[in-house]
Amino acid sequence: MNPWIDIRKNLRSFRFAFAGIHALFRYENNAKIHLLAAFAVVFISFWLDLTRAEWAIILTQIGLVWMAEAFNTAVEKLADVASPDYHPQIKAVKDISAGAVLLVVLVAVVVGLLILGEKLWFLITHLLIH
Repeated sequence: MNPWIDIRKNLRSFRFAFAGIHALFRYENNAKIHLLAAFAVVFISFWLDLTRAEWAIILTQIGLVWMAEAFNTAVEKLADVASPDYHPQIKAVKDISAGAVLLVVLVAVVVGLLILGEKLWFLITHLLIH
């Protein structure tokens, strides 16, 4: 067998990764909120008939938010194990990690408004007028 490729090891790694994704969306409240928001954005995006480029940007933003939430969750869980009691540095690490998620979410909202905002506004005003 090729020493560069161990298919069983790779499949096991994928299984662990999918277990992590499952745990993220099953047990983490903020991840559930991000998942719900993503479904809403995808639904609206289908309704507004986005171009391929717009879809690529929207899906990238969704992925970035989910990744940031996953990293934040991992940092928080690791910090809780490393220091179960209150520690000011652990608090700072957790706050910075949560802040990183907030930054990604804010950018995603701005990008979403840039792509969806005008189309959504036009559609809503057109429906209300006619």
